[in-house]
Amino acid sequence: MIEDLFDVTNKTVVVTGGLGQLGSEFAKEFLRRGARVAVFNRTIRQQVIQERFTQEERDSSRLHFYTVDICKKSDLQQAVSKVTLDWGIPDVLVNNASIDTQPSAPPEVSGPFEMFPEEVFREVVEVNLVGTFLCAQAVGAKMAEAGRGSIINIGSIYGMLSPVQDIYTYKEEQTGIPFIKPVAYSASKSGIYNLTRYLATYWAKKGVRVNTLTPSGVYRETQDKEFQKRYCERIPIGRMARPNEYNGAIIFLSSDASKYMTGANLVVDGGWSAW
Repeated sequence: MIEDLFDVTNKTVVVTGGLGQLGSEFAKEFLRRGARVAVFNRTIRQQVIQERFTQEERDSSRLHFYTVDICKKSDLQQAVSKVTLDWGIPDVLVNNASIDTQPSAPPEVSGPFEMFPEEVFREVVEVNLVGTFLCAQAVGAKMAEAGRGSIINIGSIYGMLSPVQDIYTYKEEQTGIPFIKPVAYSASKSGIYNLTRYLATYWAKKGVRVNTLTPSGVYRETQDKEFQKRYCERIPIGRMARPNEYNGAIIFLSSDASKYMTGANLVVDGGWSAW
């Protein structure tokens, strides 16, 4: 019988931001493949759970939901202790939770760099970078004790490369008010890459692998149609990603298929960074 390199059966997986667009897709894919999935989210609303997960998925004993603010160490410690008590030390951590500024954002948080609010910058960095650091501390320490584990930090093309501001010029043409893709998201996501490399080398001899997955933009029906048009004109593949198109990469990074891979950045961006 050929060994399945991509097998994640019975692995305990923590997905932060697990009720979001990508996080819920990751959670469902792990569930379909026989893993035990702990969804961490700042708020747990039944309506959102029903929208994201089928009845069969919601009824599964292998899917648990935890109210966790990843910026609060106490929340993380309590949730990780509960997961460990229920299912054992996590095998996989997907650091997916983050916040961003959409083209529909008000001018006060999407104007020129010179006017960008300090408090907003701090908030975004607190969630996207400090939150990832705290999650890695809480879960990675236990993984290191167990001598195994895979941590996957979700990056962004806008953390790896500067935003293409020309995509957003239509906002000023339409409204007279410019939209500048803010600095905070790019700065916070760029920090993920060296956090990944640091942790990969720090925990390498303890059997914990740490990698980054870099996605590009994901399609949503609620997105501004002009934004979608301009974005798709810029990307070589000619379209935005579908929400489930990063699942293969997540499973790869979580399984023995990538067991010699650590400190790396897996870019799945439809060719965005190939220009």
